Order: sequence, then C-alpha cells, then structure tokens
Amino acid sequence: MAEAQNSPTLGSARAGGPPPVGSTTAGSIAVAAESTVVSRMSAPPSFDVADFPVPHGREEEWRFTPLERLRGLHDGTATANGDGVKVDVQAPEGVTVETVGRDDARLGKAGTPVDRVTAQAYSAFEKASVVTVPKETVLTEPIRIAVHGRGGTAFGHQVIELGAFAEAVVVIDHTGDAVLAANVDYLLGDGAKLTVVSVQDWDDKAVHVAQHNALIGRDAAFKSVVVTFGGDVVRLHPRVEYAGPGGEAELFGLYFTDSGQHQEHRLLVTHNTPHCKSNVVYKGALQGDDAHAVWIGDVLIEAEAEGTDTYEMNRNLVLTDGARVDSVPNLEIETGEIVGAGHASATGRFDDEQLFYLMARGIPEHEARRLVVRGFFAELVQQIGVADIEERLLAKIEEELEASVA
Repeated sequence: MAEAQNSPTLGSARAGGPPPVGSTTAGSIAVAAESTVVSRMSAPPSFDVADFPVPHGREEEWRFTPLERLRGLHDGTATANGDGVKVDVQAPEGVTVETVGRDDARLGKAGTPVDRVTAQAYSAFEKASVVTVPKETVLTEPIRIAVHGRGGTAFGHQVIELGAFAEAVVVIDHTGDAVLAANVDYLLGDGAKLTVVSVQDWDDKAVHVAQHNALIGRDAAFKSVVVTFGGDVVRLHPRVEYAGPGGEAELFGLYFTDSGQHQEHRLLVTHNTPHCKSNVVYKGALQGDDAHAVWIGDVLIEAEAEGTDTYEMNRNLVLTDGARVDSVPNLEIETGEIVGAGHASATGRFDDEQLFYLMARGIPEHEARRLVVRGFFAELVQQIGVADIEERLLAKIEEELEASVA
C-alpha cells in the first residue's frame, strides 16, 4: 500500500507551501501541488445561490465531481417535483420535534453554504425539521431520522440541537430513490455530547448532495460517523467549527464504492478557538469499472487557535482494476503554538501477502478476502455504537464482497 504522510511545518502554510497530494487510479499514484484551504473555494460562503457561479468542472472544488450526473442541482434547472422525500423522526420522551418555517433563528446558525448546490438547497426548502434535546438530558435510546426517497427531487434542511450538558445519539438513515440537496446543522451547547450516524443506503439511481455543519460549544464533544454505500452520485461536505475552547470533534467515515458509483466526501475542520481537538479517520473500499471515490480532508488552524491537537487520515482499499481514488489531505497552520497536527493518505490494492497467509492456513480464498476487508473496516464499524446499525452494515459489507467474488 502506497502511503504519503506529512508532518506540518509550523507557521503559515500560505508562506511555506501546501503539503503534497496523492491521486490514485487503480493503485498508481501521482503527486501534485495543492492550493490552500481558503483559495480553493471559488466564492465565499453565502445563503444566496446567486452569489455562486454555475460550476463547469474546472473549479478546484468541482474538478472531481461528474456535474452531468447531478440532475440539474448545480445549475438551477432542478426544481422540487414528484413525491420528493419523506422524513420520519422517532425520538425518546423528552425530545422536542418541530417542523418550522424559514424564519426560525436556528436555521443556518451552525454554518453557511459553501457551494452552489447547498445554497440552492437553503434557498429552496419550504419547511425544516428541528430536533431539540433539552439541557442536561441524557438519552439512553437513539433518535432515529428516516429519510426515504420516493422518486422526486427535493430540497431539505434539518437541525439537531443539544442543550448544555445533554447527551444523545442520532441515526439519520437515507434510503429509496431521490435527487436530494440538503443542509444538516448540529448545534452543541457547552458540555454536550452528540454522536451522529449518517447512513447513505440509497437505491442505485439516487443523487445526494449535502453539507453537514457542526458548531461545537465549550468543552462539548461531537462524533460523526458517515457511512456511504448506495446512490449513483453522493457528495457530502461535513464541516466543523468551535464556539468555545475545550471542544472535541471525531469524524469517522466508511464507504464502499461499486462499479459506476461516484462517492465524494469533502471535510473541513476549522480550529478557530484555543485548546480544541479533532481526529478524522475515513476508510473506503472500491470495486468494479469506473468506481470513483473522492476524499478531501481540510484542517485549518487559525492564528488564535493555540493549543490545537489535530490529525486526519484516509485509507483506501482497491479490490479490482478499473476503480479510481482521489485522496487529498490538506493542513494549514497559522500559529506555532499547537500540541500536534498531521495527516496521512494511503491507497493500495488488496494485500496478496495477507491473502496468502490466510490461505496457507487452510482458509478458502473467498473467506480470506472477506476477513481482510472486514478487518479493514472493523475499527470504524465499532465507532457506531448502535447494535442494529452495526449488524446491518456488516451484512452490507458481506453482500458487497459476495458480488466481488462472483
């Protein structure tokens, strides 16, 4: 497995130059220079879609995305139609679930759209879902949000808000067929603890573009687990900022990209407050012709964010020829007073030596392949913490591997 690891140079990355970038196609690696976090955005964040030019695919933030397969989400030709999506929220006692209008002050509080599609989603939704966990409430059962596509085009907005010292687990489950553009906001009060599991298990023709914004309060802890299996095109943009010192963010991701699928995860952690932590680990497996996975991991440590401790890693396992991975870790540092910072990216083919080792001990080849891939994903599946979701994902991995063997 080829791996690029970078130890940052203290000081501004604008002055010292950005880290190298690995772009991998079926195991071969090309290295090129990458611009900084700020300069790679074609327009400043905005709630107004008119502030973003129509992308043509040459822009840095769109160069990996197949625009022609977004079904008009990028150029304004997509409009809400058909049955769209149905959102069903099941919450334990004490949790407030509301449907609110566009004038609700909580909408957009966690972050601003950073591209034309998510700005279009913000401009076009009619009603938003707001789930509130009161302060000091500790939930023993997860909040479950089912987003089911019914064949149409839809624009959505969801807000998950935790009061001070509240604790909750939220599972957002995407299924069915739809063209969906959405924003999801996570608001964490001081000392709150939130775990979010977002599952993309769409039908084969679905298109899903979304921005996930987390605003983490003082001494609060946020864990995100993003799992992507289904859909024709899935492009997710998780973003984290801190509202006070002492906040912690863990961003985990698992994706299995099949023939013809495009799965893109673009992360940004902005350390804008002193003494905060972040840890990012995303892993993917790919198989089949034209399977394409993209991972962009950006971490920005601003000048006032002294005492930051951060690390990000992306690993990809290419199971067959014809699959492509683009993995781009970026780290920009504007202060030398940090605890630690670094990133790593690794992409490679299935390890034949591991396979031989298992087969030499009497394990059949198809079972040996299954064991290696399950081991590759094991640490991330264990982060979910919801038994039925873990079992479902392991079953899905088994199903994907059966298809690979066949």
